[in-house]
Amino acid sequence: MLSFDFIDDLRRMNLRQYFYQLLNFAMIVSSALMIWKGLMVVTGSESPIVVVLSGSMEPAFHRGDLLLLTNHEQEPIRAGEIVVFKVDGRDIPIVHRVIKVHEKDDGSVKFLTKGDNNNVDDRGLYADGQAWLTRKDVVGRARGFVPLVGVVTIIMNDYPKVKYAVLAGLGLFVLVHRE
Repeated sequence: MLSFDFIDDLRRMNLRQYFYQLLNFAMIVSSALMIWKGLMVVTGSESPIVVVLSGSMEPAFHRGDLLLLTNHEQEPIRAGEIVVFKVDGRDIPIVHRVIKVHEKDDGSVKFLTKGDNNNVDDRGLYADGQAWLTRKDVVGRARGFVPLVGVVTIIMNDYPKVKYAVLAGLGLFVLVHRE
């Protein structure tokens, strides 16, 4: 049977306890943000952790795998590397392998990507008129992964009600839990 003991806990709290719990919640959120920003500085990537959202990189990575990224400018991009990139007009980054690299005498580099499980290269995914990616398109390079941890993220994105229920439950837990 469903128990609503937390309602009794809420009734017994005074204003000071409410404020204390609200500050605890704010501290948790700000700590998570600081950790994320710290990872951004250490890895050089605007998104140091991404979830693989499709099966285009199977068998290397599966849908739901969590990728750990770095994006240090001084490291050259090489064929065979797995990069995460964003193209104009698309909000979601793409995880694919570099298959061709063109380095010019002026130091500029252009490269072409393809998903391991795809039959053709990614030129159809790039922005209109774009045939190659450049360094500015790269979000990061895969340096490690944790299998299937990102499935939770996929479920929350596919079913927004689940996401809101989990967030509401966590928020309520932090506000009511006194320890």
